[in-house]
Formats: sequence, structure tokens, C-alpha cells
Amino acid sequence: MDKRQQVERLIAILLSEMPQYREQAASFPQDTASRRRLLRSLMNLRPPMPLDQGFLYLQDELLTREREERGVVDAAALPGTARDERMALWQGDITRLRADAIVNAANSALLGCFVPCHGCIDNAIHSAAGLQLREACRQLMEAQGHPEPNGQAKLTKGYNLPARYVLHTVGPIVRGRVTREDRRELASCYRSCLDLAAQKGLESVAFCCISTGEFHFPHQEAAEIAVETAAEYLGGHAAVRKVIFNVFKDQDAEIYRELLGADRTIACGP
Repeated sequence: MDKRQQVERLIAILLSEMPQYREQAASFPQDTASRRRLLRSLMNLRPPMPLDQGFLYLQDELLTREREERGVVDAAALPGTARDERMALWQGDITRLRADAIVNAANSALLGCFVPCHGCIDNAIHSAAGLQLREACRQLMEAQGHPEPNGQAKLTKGYNLPARYVLHTVGPIVRGRVTREDRRELASCYRSCLDLAAQKGLESVAFCCISTGEFHFPHQEAAEIAVETAAEYLGGHAAVRKVIFNVFKDQDAEIYRELLGADRTIACGP
């Protein structure tokens, strides 16, 4: 079965589960890119419910193929920076990183983003990992019985990601001026992820820019908190051996280069 056939079969299974989207799906163009976008949209919309094993087999084949097409970046091979040899900077798609864990900036429901093809990192990670990730998060939240508080961390497998695990954390949403509580909660996100990674014996953790973007934390101050918190943690703990600061925007790359003393030639992935 070629890639186009896989996509069409997966679309058909999802539409059989969610017939309310058949009319909208019928309006999608027939070119390959549009059909793949339709599949991602339906995966984003699908609520947590039992997973069809036939779907998972095809989904995993497709996502594995796409992972290899994008190319995997080995976090262990990323060079350290002047600030600390155990800190690295990489600009690119976090779903390409092969690390023990990557960090997802989640919302308090912890179920991923339900907006079709939204540009947030939560959507990107869930889309690349597969529907198993949403189901794993549902089980965690059902056991917890309440929304995820800011500044804590949860761990799931990475499924179809090159990373072994995903650390999910909810950062503060800034409304107006940054408060002392906002700063405390953001620092807690980084510490909680590192604590949980250490408890599970994970040696490399790749952080996204938690609470920036949709959550409106100023980029410069968020980066300063991230670097200072990680530096303090690494200074007192030996379990986590490498922290990667993953950035996507040029603005964040420049900020982290200054904070870490990173060379321009090492910050951007292929």
C-alpha cells in the first residue's frame, strides 16, 4: 500500500467514526497535500475513545515513514554551549529530535489541541506521535480527576516520535503584565520536567519555549527563566546530562544564542 492509499484508508476509518464531518471532508481537494491535511484535521478533531487496531497499524506505518522523510536529529550529537556543555541550542521542528524526552507545552485538559492543523506545539507533537498519545493523556487525566495545574509535569510514551517520551507541562497564561506568580509557575514547569525526567532515568530533555506564543509570556523573560532554572538544576543534579533548548522562531534563536553563548553555526538544524 503506497502513502496515498494509506492516507485514504485512514480518512475512511475516521469518517466512519465521525460521520458528522463527511460533508466538510467531501469539499477537500483531491491533491496529495490536501488529503494529508484532511487526515491530520480529522485526527486533531477525534475525541478520546477506543482505538481501532487496524487504524493504528496503518497510522504507525504512515507516521514512521514521514518521520524518516523529515529526518531525525540526534540530540546527543548536538554540541554544548559556552554557558554550559550540558546545554545545547537547536532551531527546528521538535518532533524531529531523538532525545529521551521532549517537552510539550500543553493546556490544562492535557488532551492535545483539537483545532484542525493549528500551529501550536501541542498540535504538532500529538499529530506526529499519533492518536495513542491522546488516549494515554486521557487515561492520566481520568485517573487524576481534575485539570492539570500550572507548573507540574506528566510523562507519556513518545509513540511515533523519535523521542522516547513526552513530558507534558502547563505554563502560565499571561494577562497583561507578568506577575511574580507567572514567573514562579514558569520556573516550576522547567524544574518539574527535569525532576520527573531524573526520576525516570532520562538523561536528555528537549524543552520548547513554554508559555510564549499563545500564552503571551514575553520571549526574553521566558528564555531567561528557562536558562537560569535549568542551570540551577544541572548544578545540583547529575541524573539529567543534557538539556536542549529547542526554538522555532528566529527571534527566540537570537535570544537563546545570547543567553547561552551559542555559535550561530550550531543553532539551526538541516
